[in-house]
Amino acid sequence: MDAADLQRTLKARQHSLRPPPAIEVRGLEAHYGETQVLFGLDLSVESGEIMVIMGGSGSGKSTFLRHLIGLERPSAGTIRLLGRDTTHSSPLEMLELRRRIGVAFQGGALFSSLSVAENIKLPLREHTRLDEKTMDIIARMKLEVVNLSGFGDLMPSELSGGMLKRAAVARAIATDPKLLFFDEPSAGLDPAVSSALDDLILRLRDAMAMTIVVVTHEIESAFKIADRITILDHGRIVEVGTPHQIRQSGNERIQNLLNRRAEEPRIDPAAYLRRLAGEG
Repeated sequence: MDAADLQRTLKARQHSLRPPPAIEVRGLEAHYGETQVLFGLDLSVESGEIMVIMGGSGSGKSTFLRHLIGLERPSAGTIRLLGRDTTHSSPLEMLELRRRIGVAFQGGALFSSLSVAENIKLPLREHTRLDEKTMDIIARMKLEVVNLSGFGDLMPSELSGGMLKRAAVARAIATDPKLLFFDEPSAGLDPAVSSALDDLILRLRDAMAMTIVVVTHEIESAFKIADRITILDHGRIVEVGTPHQIRQSGNERIQNLLNRRAEEPRIDPAAYLRRLAGEG
C-alpha cells in the first residue's frame, strides 16, 4: 500500500467513525394557505456543532425553526433529528424524541403562575418518573449552570429580561438534551447581558456535548458563537459556511444583511400598473 492509498484508507476510517448528523433536512417545503414560504431547504448540522440561522425579516428563519422543533408539519421534504424522521413519527415517538431536545423560546415562555424552580421541573414531570426531591435537586443544579443559584423560589415577574432568558435555558436543559434550540436569545438584551448569554451557549456546548441551533438577527452574537452560519432569504438557503466564509461572501444580499443596508424593493412594472388600475 503506497502513501496515497494509506491516506485514503485513514480518511475513510475517520469518516466511518464520525457520528451521523444531529439534524438532516432534505427538500423541506412549507406553505401558509396557498402561499409557499420555504422552498426546498437542504441542511445538515453535525453533532456537537453550533449552527446559527440568520436572515432578515420575512426570510423564513422563524418558520424554519418551527418546523425543526415539530410545531409545524412540512408540505414536502423530511427532517431527521438525532436519527429520527420527525415528518413521519407518531405522537408517541415524538414524545420520546422531545426528551432529548430542549427549546429556549424568544420571550422565555415561562408560566407566570409557577415559580422559576417549578417551571424548570415541568419537563421532568412530563418526561420522567423522578421523585419530588430529585427534581428539586436537578432544578437547583440547572439554576447553578445558568448562574441563577438562589432564584428558584422567585416568580417570573420578579426576574429581569436577562434572568428570564437564563431561566428559560435552565428549563430547556432540565432533561440533559442532546439537541438544543434557541429562538432569538439576545433579543431585547443590552450588550453586556447578550454577551454573557453567548458565553453560556458556548459553555453548554463544550460542557454538555450538545448540538445547538440558534436563530438570531444579532450579527455580533452570531459570529461569536457559530461554528457555521446558514443564511436564509425569502424562504431559500442562500449560503452555508463558517463565519469567515460568510464575511467574505460575494453575495450582495448577504453583504446587505451584514452591513445593515436596506435593499431596494423590486417592482414589477406590469403588476404595479394592475394595482393602480384596481385589478389586483
